[in-house]
Amino acid sequence: MTTAALAPAVLLASPAFAETNEAAAPANPPAPTAPDHEAADAPGEDQAEQDRKTILAIIADPMASEYMKEAGHKAIADGPAAMRTFIETDQHRIRLDDYRIAITRLVNHAGPALKEGIKNLLRTDGLTLADLRHFLEVTQHELRDDDNKVEIARLTNTAGPALKEAARKALLGTPADRAAFLDKGRHLAQAEDDLVELARIDEGSDGPILSEAIHKLLIGPPTPAELRHFLEVTQHELRDQDNRVAIARIISVGGPELVKAGRAALAGTPADRAAFLLTGQHQAREKDNNAQQENDKNDGQQVQDGTGTGSGTGTKNDTGTGTGNTPDTGNTAVTPQGGSGSPLASTGAGDTTLVAGGAGTALVAGAGFLLAARMRRQASDS
Repeated sequence: MTTAALAPAVLLASPAFAETNEAAAPANPPAPTAPDHEAADAPGEDQAEQDRKTILAIIADPMASEYMKEAGHKAIADGPAAMRTFIETDQHRIRLDDYRIAITRLVNHAGPALKEGIKNLLRTDGLTLADLRHFLEVTQHELRDDDNKVEIARLTNTAGPALKEAARKALLGTPADRAAFLDKGRHLAQAEDDLVELARIDEGSDGPILSEAIHKLLIGPPTPAELRHFLEVTQHELRDQDNRVAIARIISVGGPELVKAGRAALAGTPADRAAFLLTGQHQAREKDNNAQQENDKNDGQQVQDGTGTGSGTGTKNDTGTGTGNTPDTGNTAVTPQGGSGSPLASTGAGDTTLVAGGAGTALVAGAGFLLAARMRRQASDS
């Protein structure tokens, strides 16, 4: 890569782990070094006038820092000797400081490799202007790519098939490919995996609230950010709402222990409600059944002893067949909807809407296919 090609990116500070790799340029990037002498603009022009024009050219450069501009104006105001000192000495010293400041600012958006490279550079004694310029124009981008490789490899640890494949291609590609993957590509690939996960959830869910929300989401069609938020946040909220409805239905026909446990779950956390549906309801129902059996046993013993509530003649004319405490089976088929399953991997997608071009069209088509399959399944069940 030539110096000219690198120049626009000299002070770009694209984060290695940010969702975008756009640069954050320092406010006052270093200006090119001006020569100590310039040819006279006109025959007979004195040295002071030449120096004044040289300084004006230096401070007029778009990349000149504010400190460079202030020092140049001051040199012009202080006269010929000050202008000569500025051209021969001060401008180079100021430019070294500007490069150091620009490199230091890169730390704010740097990954581990770039941070370590900056630290080592600034600890080095006797740095020249060429050393600092090479770091800004070449080395920082090499270190940034090293950080990108590490980040992409980290993403694959918890990725689905589509994201893993996209990450593999990025790792085999160019630095630009890796930057593009971290900027947008990973979110589009993650969306493909999220559609598959959404289909799995919809297939296993028997909660009407969650099921209806999935249906509405697919009609959207959803963006990658909307899919990610639904899977990471919304589905758990809706699952808990379905759990509340299921618990209320179960305890409406339950015995004392079942009602007690159900009310405690409703007053507790989402995890409490999921645990009740998974195991708690069955444990409470068993207690109610045991209590009923004990009551039936006692009633039968009273009849045999002639101490029951029959005719009072001491005969066994009380059959003890009361039905006041028949155990209720409740909805034992309710599946816990929120207490199990591994957490979804987060890639830091944020709320950025990333559907664009062909990749966005593919995502829309995927959502449409999933919705069509869902509707066919509902039709076959009805």
